[in-house]
Amino acid sequence: MAASNKTPKAGRGFGDKMKNMTDTNLLLTITIVVFFVMYIGAMVFQGKGFLKPQTFFNILNAQAALIITACGMSLVMITGSIDISVGGVVALVSMCCAVYLDFHNGNVFMAVVISLLIGLAFGAVQGFLVAYLDIQPFIVSLAGMFFARGMTTIVNTNPFNVQNEAFVALKNTRVIVPGFGSVNKLGKYVNAYVEIGVIVALLIVVLLFFVLRWTKLGRGFYAVGGNSQSALMLGINVKKTKFLAHLICGLLAGIGGFVYFMHVGSGSASHASGMEMNAIASSIIGGTMLTGGVGNIIGTFFGVLSLSTIQNIVSSAGLDDAWWTGITIATMLCLFLVIQSVVMARKKSTLKGKG
Repeated sequence: MAASNKTPKAGRGFGDKMKNMTDTNLLLTITIVVFFVMYIGAMVFQGKGFLKPQTFFNILNAQAALIITACGMSLVMITGSIDISVGGVVALVSMCCAVYLDFHNGNVFMAVVISLLIGLAFGAVQGFLVAYLDIQPFIVSLAGMFFARGMTTIVNTNPFNVQNEAFVALKNTRVIVPGFGSVNKLGKYVNAYVEIGVIVALLIVVLLFFVLRWTKLGRGFYAVGGNSQSALMLGINVKKTKFLAHLICGLLAGIGGFVYFMHVGSGSASHASGMEMNAIASSIIGGTMLTGGVGNIIGTFFGVLSLSTIQNIVSSAGLDDAWWTGITIATMLCLFLVIQSVVMARKKSTLKGKG
């Protein structure tokens, strides 16, 4: 019997495992590690509120709407598109719901329906213009942003708090998180809690993670973003896929708008100012690439948490000026853009090696 020339494979090292990771998983791993390093560092060096579990839950409470809109943003970015109208849609939804509930004695159910219809309308119109008329998504969504902001002012110019009893009861509803409470300065045990919006946000994250990972539509999003011509040759309806991405993004902006409204409990033309930029930043930090084809909803979730943690760290350090927060976020964003460039270079070198 001829002796075999094959030698047993040695155990794969860490470097080999990193090389064999997909771009999406690599960027996701980096995002999660960065978040935990930041948060644990804040607990060790700043202590104070970071040691209390409620601080983490407060981040979720404050950023539930951003988590939802950032998920929608990641979806369109995975297909190689973008939507900068989401902040305007959130503001418009908040104002419309506030006016409907307070000035027209409306009910909460119809307010939710209004939110969904506004989001779907923006998603459908912008999706049609981008997918079927082949207009640049940045220009389309820029127009959508201006339109939403303008309509918000037309609906009502003055900010006001909603007094509708049913809505106020919903807004003040808290979901207790057992086992994570803490003792306050008076020696009284206080339960940890999250708002209803957090539950909605987490359900959406799980649902979209399932869609992107295990459904034909999810694979279509990645294929279109990776290479639309190849996707077309594989029989994927590229135009329909892009349209659906924008439609879902619009719907999530509508849902995010109502969640935001539940958190602030008011209507104002200045609401959700800059949310679209925070959504883009969270998606990039979470590993979604602007070039399309790479991204992960779990990464986007941790991207939002990382962005919020940075803001809390800067604030806890006594640097309350807005420009300090801007500088730290910009630095973090540049860091992740560099990481993405390295990943792209790694991908190209791997393809050349195979060639």
